[in-house]
Amino acid sequence: MVYWVFGYGSLIFKPPPHAIEQKSGYVKGVVRRFAQSSIDHRGTLEAPGRVVTVIEAREWHKLEGITIPKGQILPEDYVWGMAYRIDPHYEEEVKAYMEHREKNGYTCHFVPVYSTSTDGKEESVIVASAEIWIGKLDNPAFIGYEPEKELAQTIAERKGPSGPNKEYLYKLADSVRHLYPHVRDDYLFKLEATVRALESRN
Repeated sequence: MVYWVFGYGSLIFKPPPHAIEQKSGYVKGVVRRFAQSSIDHRGTLEAPGRVVTVIEAREWHKLEGITIPKGQILPEDYVWGMAYRIDPHYEEEVKAYMEHREKNGYTCHFVPVYSTSTDGKEESVIVASAEIWIGKLDNPAFIGYEPEKELAQTIAERKGPSGPNKEYLYKLADSVRHLYPHVRDDYLFKLEATVRALESRN
């Protein structure tokens, strides 16, 4: 079986090792949110940062106080990212790398990755099964819904072994903006603007 890894956060701008092919696409029925505590990359145990996870859209909308009819997907309930095919000779090495990298609250799942035709009218599966690491709602690092201003303040101030928390946000927003110019990610871009505004005041 071919080993694919789907990246929706920092893997978009920092691919996993030994990737020999990449495909741009999306997963459905989920949202990308800065709802995961980071004590090992973009924060510390004393001052945790915030990094993204993908969450089942219906679960997240409940946290926001929004009820979505069963089977319905809102326009924003898609997450664009990058699927990477890993060199078979290094499969076990990359699996170990991913397990170590995502040790703070993330668990491994497998999802199909989709894409659309250039006119946006036809959808197709481009990867039948890709490994994706998700911080589920019951994991100890899950923060949940936070007001935007509070979340932005945390991201603006925190830093960890991998660098400032805001750098993570900026790189992700820039990558999504340049790789997927047709995609509206209001949540991501609004959060970026709020953090930049806070930064400009300091």
